[in-house]
Amino acid sequence: MIQYGLPILYVIFLWWFSTGAIIYLDGLPQRTYRWSMLGASVLAGIALYALALTAHQETLFGAYVAFTGAIILWGWVEMSFLMGMITGSRRSRCPEGALGWRRFIYAVQAILYHEFALIIAALAIVLVTWGGANMVGLYTFLILWVMRTSTKLNVFLGVRNLNEEWLPDHLRYLESYFRKKPMNLLFPISVTASTIVAVLIVQTAMDPSATTHQVAGATFLAILMILAILEHWFLVLPLPSQALWNWALRSRQPDEAHFRPIYPTIKAANDPDKNSPSPGLTVSPSRLRY
Repeated sequence: MIQYGLPILYVIFLWWFSTGAIIYLDGLPQRTYRWSMLGASVLAGIALYALALTAHQETLFGAYVAFTGAIILWGWVEMSFLMGMITGSRRSRCPEGALGWRRFIYAVQAILYHEFALIIAALAIVLVTWGGANMVGLYTFLILWVMRTSTKLNVFLGVRNLNEEWLPDHLRYLESYFRKKPMNLLFPISVTASTIVAVLIVQTAMDPSATTHQVAGATFLAILMILAILEHWFLVLPLPSQALWNWALRSRQPDEAHFRPIYPTIKAANDPDKNSPSPGLTVSPSRLRY
């Protein structure tokens, strides 16, 4: 079972930690964004190089490297969007009264450059792995892309939990393109189709004739798909999904909350009407809802 257990744990950890890291960096002051993107760009370059090196390696190591490389590239695109560097041609709220296809076109314009960035990243993976047998990286990126597109469409059409508190201040205008509803007609189709795909991938991973590379790669993809399905359910069920990344959201507290030493007061022993200073530290409450 270790051949399944380790890949499962690795995917869950990488999904949880990478998501939290991006949320944390995005919550820091905007003056730090250029350094965050510089570091992410270096990692993205290394990831592409690693994908090229392992394109022909049908090994356990090759599967791990390809999966990790695709996650890093995906993270770069997500960071560039959340930090407001690659978003869309429309950087304003949806016009009042916009409905139907007009509203849809406005929403596409708001994320258009981001979608182009995803296309370029996918093509880059295809280019560096062209002709190779190790397709784990490409399949990983495609699953992330398809499932995120499904999430965007569901949020546009209407879901219960919009998670708008995750948006940084400079992207708050995107809230106007969301719709709050118990559910929409696309949601059951999205979940059903993705569940069928997940089952098929699980069957591939459990094939007795599968090689070590195939088992690891299929397990990565299956768990990633299952996590994406779980994220879809987070959109409509009353589940505290935000609690998974509370540690990352703490970066969105005011700067002085981290460093400002102040002195709480206690009643003086001889005069109940006076306060006596006592050294200590306090942290002001976060701006975010927990």
